Amino acid sequence: MRRMTRILDGNIFALSEDNGDITSNPPGPSGFFAYDTRFLSIWRLSINGEQLHPLAVHEPSYNEIRFFLVPGNPTHYVDAKVSVIRDRWISESSFTERLTVLNHTGEPTDYVLRIDIDSDFASTYKVLLPRASQSRGYREVSEDRLRLGYRRERFHRATEVSTSEPVEVDRHGMTYRIRVDRQGRWSTTLRVQSMILRPDGADVRDRLGHADRQAGTRSRPDLRQWLTEAPRLDCDWQPLTTTYRRGLSDLASLRFSPLTAPHETMLAAGLPWLATITGRDSILTCFQILPFVSGMAATTLRLLALPQGTVLDDFRDEEPGKIISEFRQGEMTAFEEQPQSPYFGGADVTPLFVVLLDEYERWTGDGELVRELEDAARAALHWIDEYGDLRGDGYLWYQRRNEQSGAINHCWKNTPEAICYADGRLPGLPRATCELQGYVYDAKRRGARLARDFWGDPAYADRLERQAEELKQRFNRDFWIDDGEYFALALGPDGDRVDALASNMGHLLWSGIVDEAHAPAVVRHLMGPRLFSGWGVRTLGTGQARYNPLGYHVGTVWPFDNSLIAAGLRRYGFAAEAGIIAESLIEAAQHFGGQMPEAFAGYDRKLTRCPVPYPAANSPQASATGATFLLLRTLLGLEPYGEHLVVDPAIPQRFGRIEMLDIPGRWGRIDVIGSARLAIS
Repeated sequence: MRRMTRILDGNIFALSEDNGDITSNPPGPSGFFAYDTRFLSIWRLSINGEQLHPLAVHEPSYNEIRFFLVPGNPTHYVDAKVSVIRDRWISESSFTERLTVLNHTGEPTDYVLRIDIDSDFASTYKVLLPRASQSRGYREVSEDRLRLGYRRERFHRATEVSTSEPVEVDRHGMTYRIRVDRQGRWSTTLRVQSMILRPDGADVRDRLGHADRQAGTRSRPDLRQWLTEAPRLDCDWQPLTTTYRRGLSDLASLRFSPLTAPHETMLAAGLPWLATITGRDSILTCFQILPFVSGMAATTLRLLALPQGTVLDDFRDEEPGKIISEFRQGEMTAFEEQPQSPYFGGADVTPLFVVLLDEYERWTGDGELVRELEDAARAALHWIDEYGDLRGDGYLWYQRRNEQSGAINHCWKNTPEAICYADGRLPGLPRATCELQGYVYDAKRRGARLARDFWGDPAYADRLERQAEELKQRFNRDFWIDDGEYFALALGPDGDRVDALASNMGHLLWSGIVDEAHAPAVVRHLMGPRLFSGWGVRTLGTGQARYNPLGYHVGTVWPFDNSLIAAGLRRYGFAAEAGIIAESLIEAAQHFGGQMPEAFAGYDRKLTRCPVPYPAANSPQASATGATFLLLRTLLGLEPYGEHLVVDPAIPQRFGRIEMLDIPGRWGRIDVIGSARLAIS
C-alpha cells in the first residue's frame, strides 16, 4: 500500500501517492484542493505507457516536494535507461510541476510522456462519498492548455492546465512526444490554476485584491523571516528542540489569507479535513502560541468578530453575539446543503473569544484592540446569559437549532457519542458540558478586567465578577460527584449528572473554576491509570462503556487537550504532573517525525511501547501544533504581570536546561533560562 505525500500552503494543498500521482480510482482523499474544492482528482504520469515508481521522495519545505522516478516495477529498474524528476510546489492558488526526463543511454532516444488529467470539483470533506452531479461540466481544449469546468447556477469553478513546452492536448490530458540526446535531459513546466469564477468570467480573487497569483514562487517569501523572528530555543533534550522547530514550520504552513480579507493572515485548522476557518481551533491555537507568535491573535480576533451573529437563524445555529464555529466555501455550503456558510454550532467559541482578547492584551499591551472590539466582546458576554443559559439556571447549555444537518454536540468533543454516561447511554438535549462552565467563568473574570481597565465601566465589571463567583460556587456543588470524587462530564436535560470519567476535568483546572479542595482528587484521576495512558491523558477513561482507544473523542489522546490540562495542573501547583504530561507528549511526537499529531490512540504505553497513530488525523493540525508552545510556557512558568514577564521554571530532569531567547511582549524582547536543577521532578 502506497503512502500519501502532501504539500500545503494554508488552505491550499495537494495530496498524492508516493510517485506523485493523484488518482481517485479507487476513490480516496488525494487531489489538489483550494478553498474547499478539489480542483484535480486525476494527475497521472506515464512514460512510454509505463507507470512510474519512486526511488526517493524529498520534501525540502512544506509547500514543495521532489519525486525521483523510474518506469516499471521495482524488479525492472536495476539498470534503468531513463528516469524522471517531478518537482512540485504550490503557492497562492496554483499547483506547479516541473518534469525533467533524463536519458541514461548513449543514444538519442524518443519518449512519449503522458499526463492524464481530470477534476470532479468535489467539496473537500465529501471526497470519500458518492456524489451525484447537479451541474453542467465542460472541457475546453486549446493548443497549449486544457480547461476543465464545473457550473451549477452561479457556482462556477474551473481548473486550467498550461505548459511551457509544445504538447498535444486532448480532452483527458496532455501528451509530449520528445527526443532526448544521449546522456541528456528535457524538461517542461506545467501550471494548474484553480479558478473561482464570477458570472462575468472573472476570478473572484482578482476582484477582491489578492496578491499576484502567477506561478514561479516556490515558497512564501517571508518564511525565513517568520522563522528568524520567532524566539530561539535551545534545550539539552533534543526532542524538544526538534518538535519546537517542526511546530514553527507547521504553523507557517497553515497560514492563509481568507477570500474576503486578502491582506490578513490567520491559521487554517488542519489538513486535509479542516483546511478552513474554525473559530475554536483558531482561538485556542492563538492562545497557545501567544508568548512566541503573538501577531496572529489580533487578526484572528478581528476576522472572527466580523461575522459575529446578529440574528436568529436556525439553519446556521446563529444567535446574536455568537462567534462562528466554522466557515466553508464549497458547493454544498453555496447551495445550503450544509450550514457552514458560516456555521455557529459551537457553544465554547464565544466565551473563548473573550478569553483570547484579554490574554492578548496581557501579553502585548495592545489596549487599542480591546477598545476596538468592545462591542463584539460585550455581545459575546451577553450571548452567554441571553441565549446560552437555556434553562435559566446560570449554566451554559447547548441544543442545536438545525435538526437536520447541525452538529449534535456544540463542544470541542463534537462527535455524537462523545458526551455519554459511564454506562454508555447518551443524554438528551440540551446539555451543559463541564468545560463550558469553566470557559464562562474565565471569560467573565477576564471581561471584568477589560471593562474596568479599558471600557470605563466599573459597574459592569463588578457584575461580571459577581456572576463568575456565583457560577464557581454553584458549579462545584452541582457538577461534583461525591461517589468517585470527580466532576461530571456534563449535566443532562433534567439536571442530572452525566457521569463519564473524561479529560474535560483538566480544562476546569485551566480555567480556574475548581475549588482548591477538589483539585487533588481531580489530579489523581487525570494522572491515574484510567485516564493517563503513559503518553498523555485519554479523552475518555478506561472502564467507561464507550471507551475505545481508537475512538475519536472516546479514548484517543489529543495533544491540544493535554496542553490545556498541563497548564491547569501548573496553575493549581501540580508542577511535577504538568512536567510528566509535557515530557510524554514531546517523546510521543518523535514517533511522528517530530510533529505533534492531532490525536493518537489511547492504548496503554506498556502495551504498545510506542504511540499508535489515529488513522484519520489531520496533519498538521493547528491546535495540536500549538500544544508544544503552551507546554513550553508551562514548563518555564511564563506569566505576564503588567509590564513585566514573570518566570518560574519547573522543568523535569530529562529536559535539562531550556533557553528561550527573544520572547516578545509588551516588555520588548526578553531571554528566559530554566534549569531542571530548579524544578520539581
